Amino acid sequence: MTQYLNLPSCLTAVCRSADAGKFKSTFVDALVVAVTFDLFGTLVAIDRPGDPAATVATALRDRGVTVPDGWSERYTEQHVEAPAGAEIPLPAHVAAALRAGGVDASASTVRRAVVAAFDPDVRTRPGAADALSAAAARGPVGLLSNCSVPELVPRTLIRSALDRETFDAIVTSVGCGWRKPHSRAFETVAGEVGVGADALVHVGDDEASDGGVEAVGGTFLDVADIGLETIADRLRAGDQPASLAEASPCR
Repeated sequence: MTQYLNLPSCLTAVCRSADAGKFKSTFVDALVVAVTFDLFGTLVAIDRPGDPAATVATALRDRGVTVPDGWSERYTEQHVEAPAGAEIPLPAHVAAALRAGGVDASASTVRRAVVAAFDPDVRTRPGAADALSAAAARGPVGLLSNCSVPELVPRTLIRSALDRETFDAIVTSVGCGWRKPHSRAFETVAGEVGVGADALVHVGDDEASDGGVEAVGGTFLDVADIGLETIADRLRAGDQPASLAEASPCR
């Protein structure tokens, strides 16, 4: 059962009984904060293909798909119309690029090729696991990742040193249909962790995308300015969102 406390509205003011079962973490602080994290560049690092078009072409050929001439150009051209801020799944883009070159391939074959082309080697960033642990002690924890490749986020989490069970919600742009900084991306993850978007504290490495949380009233923590270790310390110290976001003078 969730009880609402008489706390500042800028905080996620919830307290949960041990048997409520809504969230995975057990909150030990009186002041609860809902924290969401970006994945790539924030919690983990991966090596991205230097030439994505060529990498995808190789994966397609390995599965018997003819790659049309001018593939590098076709890969970078827009083939699928979508509203501003909407995510276009990469398999849909690749299939459309193939059709533009006169090649039809099954959706399942294209999807398998794309997934294989972006099979990641994963390095967990220092301080990532500790920051997640500290966030989980303060309230619900979410993951919000811009990723157009199906299966890439779960594969990355499995290969990282992070405990996937720490997350109360995992939201990807390919899953929800919207990319950060669009408000719908933040609203989606906020709904998944049971708060309003204006109550989110979002940790990321890209102000242009992750900083979009501020447009819905939330708080952005830039790991380039603060650092995961400092974020963990401030969460454990019970800092409120405004204090969490203060840049560290030692970075």
